[in-house]
Amino acid sequence: MASPLKDMINATSVAALADGVAAARGVFPRDRFVARALAGLDGLELKARVGHVARALHASLDLPFPQAAPVLREATTHTGLDMWSGWPATDYVATHGVEHLDEAMNTLAVITPFATAEFAVRPYLDRYQDIALKIVRDWADDPDEHLRRLASEGTRPRLPWGARVRRLMSPGPTLPILERLRDDPSEYVRRSVANHVNDIAKDHPDTALALLRRWHAEGGEHTDRVVRHAARGLLRAGHPEALGLVGAAHGSGTVESLVVADTVVTGDRLPFTVTVRAEVPGPLLLKYAVCRDGSRRVFHLAERVAQGAGDTFTLARAHSFRPVTTRAEPPGPRDLEMIVNGEVRATAPFTLLP
Repeated sequence: MASPLKDMINATSVAALADGVAAARGVFPRDRFVARALAGLDGLELKARVGHVARALHASLDLPFPQAAPVLREATTHTGLDMWSGWPATDYVATHGVEHLDEAMNTLAVITPFATAEFAVRPYLDRYQDIALKIVRDWADDPDEHLRRLASEGTRPRLPWGARVRRLMSPGPTLPILERLRDDPSEYVRRSVANHVNDIAKDHPDTALALLRRWHAEGGEHTDRVVRHAARGLLRAGHPEALGLVGAAHGSGTVESLVVADTVVTGDRLPFTVTVRAEVPGPLLLKYAVCRDGSRRVFHLAERVAQGAGDTFTLARAHSFRPVTTRAEPPGPRDLEMIVNGEVRATAPFTLLP
């Protein structure tokens, strides 16, 4: 089993940050910083660890932000910072640089190729709005793919783990950034653009669809993949226009058979087999939903392409009921729904046992 992400903020990551800052500022109390950063670290979760190390950095630097910022920028040239050693530095900027917009944004731009500053840039987008957004739009033209990606990722309306910025919940301010980056040569950047549009679609589906429809019509070397990934939430919901964007006919396709185990024990996997028949040539987007009273969760199953009407596809899969910390599944009756091109085409009952 992989180690929890929180364990990546550890003695090694703290030492890497300490070495970089000490090389940039000779009087930096390296050992005292390391001791402060590691004291009590083991008992904290991921973001709490980041904040704890950032506070130790602030106390050990003991400088006003305009003097501390150049030290952090220079530190990136002296050590191999990565996401885990550099994240506390961006968190420090997010907290202590808010009165110094230009210096802070410049520092985030320097650090982000080593440790993405998508979380740290949001206080500035919230406080300075148009001024900060203009800086971010300029990043979209930067030669460095990490900075271009920050322009898209840092402005996502629903950035995971990121503080909400009310202005960004409206899609208008970020559309120029997405337009510049939608066919970017870097997949790292394009994936962020697609995730950004998927965020927009959750609150403004009509805006997202209009944007994707135009991109699809205009084309581009990478447009089809960006459109498909950006529309994934709408595809999961069976939105007819989104299905059309990927060439799938809404509601087309039937389920010839669905075989599901009668019971599954919590912690085990529920096996099922489904046979789907195409009604017209083209893509079949296959999903399934696990339903109980008050809950319906949709999962991707597969995508197949029918060469002609009558083509059939049989798939055998198993859905895991392994307990996870973020969701407790109570035992009881369930339904398994098979969804073909946005429509439920078959349902089978089963029971989840303790």
